[in-house]
Amino acid sequence: MKCLSDYLWQTLVPLFFFSFVWILFKYLDREKEIEMALQERTELELKFLKSQINPHVLFNNLNTIYSYAIEKPDQTPDLILKLSDNLKHVLYESNSDFIPLEKELQYLDNYIDFQKIRTQGIKEIVYTKSISSVQYQIAPLLLITIIENAFKHSTPNSIIRIHIEIKDKTLLCTCENSFLDSAIFKQEAIGLKNLQKRLNLLYQNQHEFKVNEDDTFKVSLKLNLI
Repeated sequence: MKCLSDYLWQTLVPLFFFSFVWILFKYLDREKEIEMALQERTELELKFLKSQINPHVLFNNLNTIYSYAIEKPDQTPDLILKLSDNLKHVLYESNSDFIPLEKELQYLDNYIDFQKIRTQGIKEIVYTKSISSVQYQIAPLLLITIIENAFKHSTPNSIIRIHIEIKDKTLLCTCENSFLDSAIFKQEAIGLKNLQKRLNLLYQNQHEFKVNEDDTFKVSLKLNLI
């Protein structure tokens, strides 16, 4: 019995040990494959979501330049320069996962300048900023979705209020506008749904995204910056 016990101890224990090690390595390899698959899926989805944003922004800007080239040709060069900066931002700088906050804010400033021209006499734009520092990083083309959505769906002869605040590594962006038909607004506001997906992918547990619908449509986004 002692010989049998020694034999089993010397045989089964190593067998169980190496079997456990083999199962552990297979499990770790499987986890790594799943992680890589999720990462690839995330990157593809982010590229797809960004591709839905870029053409529409460009189309709006080109329409503005076209109008100015006819009515105010002397101011057209400045608009072309702004458009050039925005194209550079969308085509090159936004390919990174995160970019300097300063570049993203400049992109928004240019976009709002275009919109002030396009909606002159039709809509009033109140754009305010309170920025303590721009020495942070942010995912590209996040805030533009909120702002563009307000211009697209707001009613004529209304006020669009945009406020961006940066304090203690926290960014707060609020955008408020009036709207006509709630059902139509929700149906067409695809950009906000895409924005929510991007936030869940890039800022999981690091953001607050709220949409309030009362007398006006108000969207607020709070981000923890890096």
